[in-house]
Amino acid sequence: MEKKKYMLDMKVVSNAALGSMYALLKLSPADGNALPPVEAGQFVQVEISDSKTTYLRRPISVNYVDRNDNTLWLLVRKAGEGTRHLAAAAVGSVINVILPLGKGFGLIGDASKRVLLVGGGVGVAPLLYLGKQLSEAGVRPEFLLGARSAADLLMLDQFESVGKVYSSTEDGSAGEKGLVTTNSIFASDFDKIYCCGPMPMMKAVAALARQKGVDCEVSLENKMACGLGACLCCVEKKTDGHNVCVCTDGPVFNINELPW
Repeated sequence: MEKKKYMLDMKVVSNAALGSMYALLKLSPADGNALPPVEAGQFVQVEISDSKTTYLRRPISVNYVDRNDNTLWLLVRKAGEGTRHLAAAAVGSVINVILPLGKGFGLIGDASKRVLLVGGGVGVAPLLYLGKQLSEAGVRPEFLLGARSAADLLMLDQFESVGKVYSSTEDGSAGEKGLVTTNSIFASDFDKIYCCGPMPMMKAVAALARQKGVDCEVSLENKMACGLGACLCCVEKKTDGHNVCVCTDGPVFNINELPW
């Protein structure tokens, strides 16, 4: 059964700049009601009402849900006009959001299993909440985070509060030097890998998982206009030849579903 979606006015509780290219927004329902259920890996569609050139909502991954203070976190990268306006949202302002959208990650609750969560760039965003949910299920997550440099590694303190963190930077300024897929952690054995980031990185991680026979889920970042499966701009072809909408059938897929 399809889960209920909500269109909510959300108040900006805080807005913290993370370097020059990112902002961490914390939102809470403007009416004071509790946030609806949200799964790790789901996303929201955000209205950019103060931009005269942004007509469509912007899809943003759910970074975290804090039930203690009733806030939804969004990690926003300033990629274009819409996200620049969103990243500049003033504390106290109200943003309209549709949530929760899409299919999230599949959780495992076996404490004996070893899991690796791999993220690159802003693709690290959904992994924080995933790590928290895995931890609550009894699994101690391990994170591998990749970036161009140490300055681009995001939210390290938050990730380290949830699980063990490894990192790779292209310039070697933090962690191991090189791409995420060359990190020595891949010499270890894992029972499951979760991944989100640039497409080339996810395909390379998927190839490593297949070589090792490890179950792997990836979160696709196709362009989305509606988030509801109506506009068909996020269509992806599956291994069985069928076309599916990433916004409704995903964004999370098992790599065995994808013809990579």
